[in-house]
Amino acid sequence: MQNLDVNRAMKAWPSLAETIFVSHTEKEYRRLVALLDDLIDEIGEDGSHPLASLMEIIGVLIGKYEDEHMPEVAVE
Repeated sequence: MQNLDVNRAMKAWPSLAETIFVSHTEKEYRRLVALLDDLIDEIGEDGSHPLASLMEIIGVLIGKYEDEHMPEVAVE
């Protein structure tokens, strides 16, 4: 079963890799922030929206960058 999931992910990943990534530069970080803004506009508070988990993942990726590169933004 797991192999099937990996195969499905490999097929889907090329079309998603330009959108979902760990940012290493300010430019990439800004791209993720813009995507999160668009997702928030679309999803709002609807936790059952099909893209709600994507919004959460993008938020985690943004938080990772901020923790590593913008300590003054990180919540303590």
